[in-house]
Amino acid sequence: MFKKGYLYFLLLSSTLSFSQIGGRATYQFLSLVTSPRQAALGGKTVTIYDYDVNQAIYNPATINPDMHNRLSVNYGSYFGEVTYGTAAYAYTYDRHVQTFHAGVTYVNYGTFEGRDEAGLLTGDFTGSEIALSFGYAYNIPWTDIYVGANGKLISSTLESYNSFGGAIDIGALYIDEDNDINIALAIRNVGMQFTTYAGVQERLPLEIIAGISQEVENVPIRWHITLENLQQWNIAFSNPNRAEQSIDGTVEEEKVSFVNNALRHLIVGAELFPGKSFNLRVGYNFRRGEELRVEEQRNFSGISVGMGLRFNNLRFDYSYSRYTLAANTSLFGLTIKL
Repeated sequence: MFKKGYLYFLLLSSTLSFSQIGGRATYQFLSLVTSPRQAALGGKTVTIYDYDVNQAIYNPATINPDMHNRLSVNYGSYFGEVTYGTAAYAYTYDRHVQTFHAGVTYVNYGTFEGRDEAGLLTGDFTGSEIALSFGYAYNIPWTDIYVGANGKLISSTLESYNSFGGAIDIGALYIDEDNDINIALAIRNVGMQFTTYAGVQERLPLEIIAGISQEVENVPIRWHITLENLQQWNIAFSNPNRAEQSIDGTVEEEKVSFVNNALRHLIVGAELFPGKSFNLRVGYNFRRGEELRVEEQRNFSGISVGMGLRFNNLRFDYSYSRYTLAANTSLFGLTIKL
Protein backbone atom coordinates (compact mmCIF):
# COMPACT_ATOMS: atom_id res chain seq x y z
CA MET A 1 0.00 0.00 0.00
CA PHE A 2 1.06 3.58 -0.60
CA LYS A 3 0.83 4.35 3.09
CA LYS A 4 3.16 1.49 3.83
CA GLY A 5 5.54 2.93 1.28
CA TYR A 6 5.57 6.14 3.26
CA LEU A 7 6.38 4.12 6.36
CA TYR A 8 9.45 2.58 4.78
CA PHE A 9 10.45 6.01 3.48
CA LEU A 10 10.35 7.35 7.01
CA LEU A 11 12.39 4.44 8.30
CA LEU A 12 15.01 4.94 5.63
CA SER A 13 15.01 8.72 5.87
CA SER A 14 15.87 8.49 9.55
CA THR A 15 19.34 7.35 8.56
CA LEU A 16 19.91 10.99 7.57
CA SER A 17 22.72 10.47 5.07
CA PHE A 18 24.25 7.45 6.76
CA SER A 19 22.82 5.24 4.05
CA GLN A 20 25.29 2.39 3.96
CA ILE A 21 25.09 1.60 7.68
CA GLY A 22 21.51 2.80 8.00
CA GLY A 23 18.48 1.02 6.60
CA ARG A 24 19.49 -2.28 8.22
CA ALA A 25 17.93 -1.65 11.61
CA THR A 26 15.07 0.22 13.22
CA TYR A 27 15.29 3.22 15.60
CA GLN A 28 18.03 4.75 13.44
CA PHE A 29 17.60 8.07 15.26
CA LEU A 30 19.68 6.56 18.09
CA SER A 31 22.73 7.00 15.85
CA LEU A 32 22.23 10.73 15.38
CA VAL A 33 24.80 13.15 16.80
CA THR A 34 22.73 15.66 18.75
CA SER A 35 25.36 17.53 20.79
CA PRO A 36 26.94 20.63 19.16
CA ARG A 37 30.31 19.79 20.71
CA GLN A 38 30.16 16.25 19.38
CA ALA A 39 29.06 17.38 15.94
CA ALA A 40 31.79 20.01 15.68
CA LEU A 41 34.43 17.37 16.43
CA GLY A 42 33.14 15.16 13.61
CA GLY A 43 30.65 13.12 15.65
CA LYS A 44 30.57 10.31 18.22
CA THR A 45 33.60 11.30 20.27
CA VAL A 46 33.68 8.96 23.30
CA THR A 47 36.72 10.22 25.23
CA ILE A 48 35.58 13.59 26.62
CA TYR A 49 35.74 13.50 30.43
CA ASP A 50 34.73 16.84 31.95
CA TYR A 51 31.66 18.94 32.78
CA ASP A 52 29.88 18.13 29.46
CA VAL A 53 26.70 16.39 30.58
CA ASN A 54 25.85 15.50 26.96
CA GLN A 55 28.85 13.19 26.69
CA ALA A 56 27.21 10.44 28.75
CA ILE A 57 24.69 9.78 25.97
CA TYR A 58 27.57 8.49 23.80
CA ASN A 59 29.73 6.85 26.47
CA PRO A 60 28.22 6.32 29.93
CA ALA A 61 31.68 5.68 31.41
CA THR A 62 32.28 9.44 31.21
CA ILE A 63 29.64 10.23 33.87
CA ASN A 64 31.50 12.09 36.63
CA PRO A 65 30.96 14.53 39.54
CA ASP A 66 31.93 17.57 37.41
CA MET A 67 28.57 17.12 35.66
CA HIS A 68 26.71 17.61 38.94
CA ASN A 69 23.50 19.63 38.69
CA ARG A 70 24.08 20.60 35.05
CA LEU A 71 21.15 20.69 32.65
CA SER A 72 21.75 20.75 28.91
CA VAL A 73 19.32 21.16 26.02
CA ASN A 74 20.25 20.87 22.34
CA TYR A 75 18.25 21.53 19.20
CA GLY A 76 18.85 21.17 15.49
CA SER A 77 16.95 21.34 12.22
CA TYR A 78 17.82 18.69 9.68
CA PHE A 79 16.64 18.35 6.08
CA GLY A 80 13.11 19.51 5.26
CA GLU A 81 10.91 19.62 8.33
CA VAL A 82 12.98 17.17 10.39
CA THR A 83 13.93 18.51 13.83
CA TYR A 84 15.78 16.72 16.60
CA GLY A 85 17.48 17.31 19.92
CA THR A 86 18.39 16.12 23.39
CA ALA A 87 18.17 17.08 27.01
CA ALA A 88 20.50 15.77 29.71
CA TYR A 89 20.93 16.18 33.46
CA ALA A 90 23.35 14.77 36.03
CA TYR A 91 23.20 14.67 39.80
CA THR A 92 25.85 13.61 42.30
CA TYR A 93 24.17 11.95 45.28
CA ASP A 94 27.26 11.88 47.50
CA ARG A 95 30.97 10.98 47.36
CA HIS A 96 30.20 7.31 47.89
CA VAL A 97 27.24 6.75 45.55
CA GLN A 98 28.62 9.24 42.99
CA THR A 99 26.73 10.56 39.94
CA PHE A 100 23.54 9.58 38.12
CA HIS A 101 22.64 10.74 34.63
CA ALA A 102 19.33 11.08 32.78
CA GLY A 103 18.76 12.00 29.15
CA VAL A 104 16.15 12.23 26.43
CA THR A 105 16.69 12.09 22.66
CA TYR A 106 13.94 12.84 20.14
CA VAL A 107 13.37 13.36 16.44
CA ASN A 108 10.30 14.75 14.69
CA TYR A 109 9.97 13.94 10.98
CA GLY A 110 7.36 16.60 10.26
CA THR A 111 4.06 16.27 8.38
CA PHE A 112 3.44 14.07 5.33
CA GLU A 113 0.60 13.80 2.84
CA GLY A 114 -1.18 10.47 3.09
CA ARG A 115 -2.47 8.87 -0.10
CA ASP A 116 -4.00 5.50 -0.98
CA GLU A 117 -3.10 3.10 -3.82
CA ALA A 118 -4.96 5.29 -6.33
CA GLY A 119 -3.10 8.42 -5.24
CA LEU A 120 -6.12 9.95 -3.51
CA LEU A 121 -5.53 12.04 -0.41
CA THR A 122 -6.32 10.27 2.86
CA GLY A 123 -5.11 12.96 5.25
CA ASP A 124 -1.84 14.18 6.69
CA PHE A 125 0.20 12.16 9.14
CA THR A 126 3.34 12.65 11.21
CA GLY A 127 6.23 10.62 12.55
CA SER A 128 8.33 10.97 15.69
CA GLU A 129 10.62 8.92 17.93
CA ILE A 130 11.95 9.38 21.45
CA ALA A 131 14.34 7.60 23.81
CA LEU A 132 14.67 8.06 27.58
CA SER A 133 17.93 7.03 29.20
CA PHE A 134 19.29 6.58 32.71
CA GLY A 135 22.99 6.04 33.32
CA TYR A 136 25.65 5.44 35.95
CA ALA A 137 29.44 5.08 35.95
CA TYR A 138 31.86 3.42 38.35
CA ASN A 139 35.59 3.87 38.93
CA ILE A 140 37.25 0.47 39.39
CA PRO A 141 39.07 0.79 42.75
CA TRP A 142 42.79 1.60 42.66
CA THR A 143 42.76 2.00 38.88
CA ASP A 144 42.31 4.75 36.29
CA ILE A 145 39.58 2.73 34.55
CA TYR A 146 35.95 3.80 34.52
CA VAL A 147 33.00 1.71 33.37
CA GLY A 148 29.40 2.75 32.87
CA ALA A 149 26.03 1.81 31.44
CA ASN A 150 22.89 3.48 30.11
CA GLY A 151 19.45 1.89 30.10
CA LYS A 152 17.08 3.21 27.42
CA LEU A 153 13.37 3.02 26.73
CA ILE A 154 12.45 3.77 23.11
CA SER A 155 9.13 4.79 21.58
CA SER A 156 8.44 5.26 17.87
CA THR A 157 5.29 6.44 16.05
CA LEU A 158 5.28 6.48 12.24
CA GLU A 159 1.83 7.26 10.82
CA SER A 160 -0.50 4.66 12.40
CA TYR A 161 2.36 2.28 13.21
CA ASN A 162 3.88 2.14 16.68
CA SER A 163 6.81 0.35 18.23
CA PHE A 164 8.30 0.20 21.72
CA GLY A 165 11.72 -1.12 22.64
CA GLY A 166 14.61 -1.07 25.05
CA ALA A 167 18.38 -0.98 24.85
CA ILE A 168 21.54 -0.55 26.88
CA ASP A 169 24.85 1.18 26.22
CA ILE A 170 28.01 0.05 27.95
CA GLY A 171 31.28 1.93 27.99
CA ALA A 172 34.80 1.94 29.38
CA LEU A 173 37.31 4.75 29.77
CA TYR A 174 40.99 4.76 30.72
CA ILE A 175 42.58 8.04 31.80
CA ASP A 176 46.35 8.42 31.73
CA GLU A 177 46.73 11.57 33.82
CA ASP A 178 50.52 11.75 33.44
CA ASN A 179 50.28 12.08 29.65
CA ASP A 180 46.75 13.54 29.58
CA ILE A 181 45.54 10.73 27.30
CA ASN A 182 42.01 9.27 27.34
CA ILE A 183 41.21 5.95 25.69
CA ALA A 184 37.61 4.75 25.45
CA LEU A 185 35.35 2.04 24.07
CA ALA A 186 31.55 2.17 23.82
CA ILE A 187 29.03 -0.44 22.69
CA ARG A 188 25.73 1.26 21.96
CA ASN A 189 22.12 0.18 21.36
CA VAL A 190 22.23 -3.44 22.51
CA GLY A 191 18.56 -4.31 22.78
CA MET A 192 15.33 -5.32 21.09
CA GLN A 193 11.81 -4.30 20.18
CA PHE A 194 9.19 -5.14 22.77
CA THR A 195 6.39 -4.37 20.32
CA THR A 196 6.85 -4.17 16.55
CA TYR A 197 5.36 -1.92 13.85
CA ALA A 198 3.61 -4.68 11.91
CA GLY A 199 4.58 -8.02 13.44
CA VAL A 200 8.14 -8.11 12.07
CA GLN A 201 10.97 -8.13 14.61
CA GLU A 202 13.78 -5.75 13.56
CA ARG A 203 17.30 -5.23 14.82
CA LEU A 204 18.47 -2.14 16.67
CA PRO A 205 21.39 -0.08 15.27
CA LEU A 206 24.17 -1.75 17.25
CA GLU A 207 27.40 0.24 17.10
CA ILE A 208 30.89 -0.20 18.55
CA ILE A 209 33.00 2.95 18.86
CA ALA A 210 36.58 3.37 20.07
CA GLY A 211 38.51 6.56 20.59
CA ILE A 212 41.65 8.23 21.89
CA SER A 213 42.33 11.87 22.71
CA GLN A 214 45.14 13.91 24.20
CA GLU A 215 45.70 17.48 25.29
CA VAL A 216 49.01 18.57 23.80
CA GLU A 217 51.62 19.68 26.32
CA ASN A 218 52.28 23.43 26.31
CA VAL A 219 49.73 23.92 23.50
CA PRO A 220 46.01 24.61 24.26
CA ILE A 221 44.75 21.94 21.86
CA ARG A 222 43.12 18.58 22.48
CA TRP A 223 42.99 16.23 19.51
CA HIS A 224 40.49 13.39 19.09
CA ILE A 225 40.60 10.24 16.96
CA THR A 226 37.45 8.12 16.77
CA LEU A 227 36.87 4.77 15.06
CA GLU A 228 33.17 4.21 14.40
CA ASN A 229 31.14 1.21 13.20
CA LEU A 230 33.70 -1.33 14.39
CA GLN A 231 30.95 -3.95 14.47
CA GLN A 232 31.18 -4.12 10.67
CA TRP A 233 34.35 -3.96 8.60
CA ASN A 234 32.97 -3.36 5.11
CA ILE A 235 30.95 -0.14 5.26
CA ALA A 236 31.83 1.19 1.80
CA PHE A 237 29.67 0.85 -1.30
CA SER A 238 30.05 1.52 -4.99
CA ASN A 239 28.55 4.87 -5.92
CA PRO A 240 26.69 4.46 -9.27
CA ASN A 241 27.51 8.07 -10.16
CA ARG A 242 31.19 7.13 -10.23
CA ALA A 243 30.81 4.11 -12.50
CA GLU A 244 32.85 4.13 -15.70
CA GLN A 245 31.43 3.19 -19.09
CA SER A 246 33.70 1.65 -21.70
CA ILE A 247 33.54 2.29 -25.43
CA ASP A 248 31.54 -0.91 -25.99
CA GLY A 249 28.85 0.19 -23.52
CA THR A 250 29.75 -2.01 -20.57
CA VAL A 251 29.66 -0.35 -17.18
CA GLU A 252 32.36 -0.92 -14.58
CA GLU A 253 31.35 -0.15 -11.01
CA GLU A 254 33.52 1.97 -8.75
CA LYS A 255 36.06 -0.15 -6.90
CA VAL A 256 36.46 0.77 -3.24
CA SER A 257 39.97 0.04 -2.02
CA PHE A 258 40.98 -1.47 1.32
CA VAL A 259 42.41 1.87 2.45
CA ASN A 260 39.31 3.79 1.36
CA ASN A 261 37.05 1.45 3.32
CA ALA A 262 39.32 1.64 6.36
CA LEU A 263 39.30 5.44 6.33
CA ARG A 264 35.50 5.48 6.39
CA HIS A 265 35.69 4.25 9.98
CA LEU A 266 37.78 7.28 10.96
CA ILE A 267 36.73 10.60 12.49
CA VAL A 268 39.28 13.23 13.53
CA GLY A 269 38.74 16.40 15.51
CA ALA A 270 40.52 19.07 17.52
CA GLU A 271 39.46 21.52 20.20
CA LEU A 272 41.31 24.78 20.78
CA PHE A 273 41.32 26.08 24.37
CA PRO A 274 39.47 23.06 25.84
CA GLY A 275 37.87 23.77 29.18
CA LYS A 276 38.21 27.55 28.82
CA SER A 277 35.44 30.13 28.63
CA PHE A 278 35.80 30.27 24.86
CA ASN A 279 36.93 27.48 22.56
CA LEU A 280 36.90 26.55 18.89
CA ARG A 281 36.36 23.08 17.39
CA VAL A 282 36.87 21.45 14.02
CA GLY A 283 36.36 17.91 12.79
CA TYR A 284 36.29 15.72 9.71
CA ASN A 285 34.15 12.63 9.17
CA PHE A 286 35.79 10.56 6.43
CA ARG A 287 32.73 8.39 5.69
CA ARG A 288 30.40 11.35 5.31
CA GLY A 289 32.95 13.14 3.16
CA GLU A 290 33.45 10.16 0.85
CA GLU A 291 29.81 9.14 0.51
CA LEU A 292 28.67 12.68 -0.31
CA ARG A 293 31.64 13.64 -2.46
CA VAL A 294 30.70 14.94 -5.91
CA GLU A 295 32.97 14.22 -8.87
CA GLU A 296 34.85 17.22 -10.26
CA GLN A 297 33.34 19.51 -7.64
CA ARG A 298 34.72 20.68 -4.30
CA ASN A 299 31.88 20.75 -1.79
CA PHE A 300 33.81 20.11 1.48
CA SER A 301 31.44 17.35 2.65
CA GLY A 302 32.45 15.83 5.98
CA ILE A 303 33.85 19.01 7.51
CA SER A 304 32.36 20.42 10.70
CA VAL A 305 33.21 23.43 12.86
CA GLY A 306 31.89 24.88 16.09
CA MET A 307 32.48 26.98 19.16
CA GLY A 308 31.66 27.15 22.84
CA LEU A 309 31.14 30.26 24.96
CA ARG A 310 30.64 30.36 28.74
CA PHE A 311 29.10 33.14 30.82
CA ASN A 312 29.19 32.37 34.54
CA ASN A 313 26.79 29.40 34.93
CA LEU A 314 25.63 29.41 31.30
CA ARG A 315 27.38 27.82 28.35
CA PHE A 316 26.35 28.21 24.72
CA ASP A 317 27.53 25.76 22.03
CA TYR A 318 27.12 25.85 18.27
CA SER A 319 28.16 23.57 15.40
CA TYR A 320 27.92 23.66 11.62
CA SER A 321 28.28 20.40 9.66
CA ARG A 322 28.82 20.28 5.93
CA TYR A 323 26.90 17.65 3.96
CA THR A 324 26.24 18.93 0.43
CA LEU A 325 25.96 22.24 -1.40
CA ALA A 326 22.20 22.10 -0.88
CA ALA A 327 21.93 20.72 2.65
CA ASN A 328 23.90 21.43 5.82
CA THR A 329 23.02 21.31 9.50
CA SER A 330 23.45 23.53 12.52
CA LEU A 331 23.11 22.51 16.15
CA PHE A 332 22.51 24.82 19.10
CA GLY A 333 23.07 23.89 22.73
CA LEU A 334 22.65 25.55 26.12
CA THR A 335 24.04 24.18 29.38
CA ILE A 336 23.02 25.59 32.74
CA LYS A 337 24.69 24.90 36.06
CA LEU A 338 21.72 24.96 38.41
